[in-house]
Amino acid sequence: MRKINIFDTTLRDGEQSAGVNLNFSEKIEIAYQLERLGVDIMEAGFPAASKGDFNSVQEIARRIKNSSVTGLARAVKGDIDAAWDALKDGAQPRLHTFIATSPIHREYKLKMTKEQVVERAVAMVKYASERFPIVQWSAEDASRTELDYLAEIVEAVIQAGAKVINIPDTVGYATPIEYGNIFRYLCENVPSIDKVSLSSHCHDDLGMATANSLAAIEGGATQVEGTINGIGERAGNAALEEVAVALRIRQDYYQAQTRLTLNEIKRTSDLVSRLTAMTVPPNKAVIGANAYAHESGIHQDGVLKEKTTYEIISPELVGVSSNSLVLGKHSGRHAFKERLQELNFQVSEEEMNRLFVQFKELADKKKQMTDEDLVALVLEEKATDSIAYDLVSMQISHGTNQIPTATVTLKKGEGETVQEAATGAGSVEALYNTLERCLGGEIELEDYRIQSVGGGMDALAQVYVKMNYQGVETSGRGLDQDVLEASAKAYLNAVNRVIIMKELEEKVTN
Repeated sequence: MRKINIFDTTLRDGEQSAGVNLNFSEKIEIAYQLERLGVDIMEAGFPAASKGDFNSVQEIARRIKNSSVTGLARAVKGDIDAAWDALKDGAQPRLHTFIATSPIHREYKLKMTKEQVVERAVAMVKYASERFPIVQWSAEDASRTELDYLAEIVEAVIQAGAKVINIPDTVGYATPIEYGNIFRYLCENVPSIDKVSLSSHCHDDLGMATANSLAAIEGGATQVEGTINGIGERAGNAALEEVAVALRIRQDYYQAQTRLTLNEIKRTSDLVSRLTAMTVPPNKAVIGANAYAHESGIHQDGVLKEKTTYEIISPELVGVSSNSLVLGKHSGRHAFKERLQELNFQVSEEEMNRLFVQFKELADKKKQMTDEDLVALVLEEKATDSIAYDLVSMQISHGTNQIPTATVTLKKGEGETVQEAATGAGSVEALYNTLERCLGGEIELEDYRIQSVGGGMDALAQVYVKMNYQGVETSGRGLDQDVLEASAKAYLNAVNRVIIMKELEEKVTN
């Protein structure tokens, strides 16, 4: 049984999804969960991209001990230096460096000849190898690169010190047979190929990312790159949960396995979905809400008689369970703390105190607090770790024959308060018009979404917004039992992110 390494790039390629904007604490929370899931390699970001990215990668590398943390770098010394400074304190530091190899990229993006690309790739791999014990090299747009040239440059970077060779289908262009054959060709035509591990990195532009990743394994790959829920640029990346479960269910065919703790998949998926505000489609393979639902009478009859008639994946395998411990308003601090620990949340004593107060307030309003409610509560606390504007009070007036009107009071910083009122075509528009007045600037709302956490009439409301504030595209999230309060919190969360980010940038500049 071959061992397939899982290279997770949720925090790098996944965060490049349109509208995704993770703050520092959210990245740390995802990193801890990826470690619990058992990913072998975790790409924490692009250290040279920004000071914020550098700090996140550095902190993740220092905290994560059971996964190798890596960072992305172009074939540029400055990028490699930044990656080393960010990753050198990690338990298993490694570098992921890349350069484009396809004709279209060489001509239009790099404006370099074949020979110049080889020379740059070799020089940067040698440079990186002086610092990093493991250097992974990627041929960007490999699936559209001439095979003989791809073999030539792969051999050259292996000789220069690369330990992992990644063959990306950067634009999701390849078919499974074509992509698998690239790996077979390299195995047969690169003299030093036995010295390295071959890796796949597939995008889903034509809906074939998972199929292509599995084809790469058949062709000789021993590492698969992807993201949780398949998020990523454009149509996304290969969904790691799909690849891992396919290898488990079809071990008879692939004769390969990962070290992932599969029953952590659902929890990881839910966490990434909430923090990125990217909802998982109900019909999504492995972790969609309908993945284990049977409506057809024939299917229901079969499943009741024998589950495997229509259910090849058991819900329990990936951590889907209908049973969850229920806490209520009479539950004490000890029970609350123990349940958070069982859910594997890392919270400080100060956070625990704030969370318990919020838990009690919600428990007084709701009949039951499920695990799903607790997870949402903790994530909401971590989303609001930095506050520039805080909601003091709000009042909405709305009726069938009445113009919706909102009055809002905000606290700015440590003491100053701002109060405004405005109208709108509906309650949410009136609220957001009022908040815009409070903030004193034009804000363009680009997206507004709401979903319930759990079920029932007393379910919590989770609101996601995407907006442009002060020329910066940002997103925010708010949680409350009241839909309008959740809407206000999401709006302010998005604004606060921009303000805090700009304050940090000014500190770095000064």
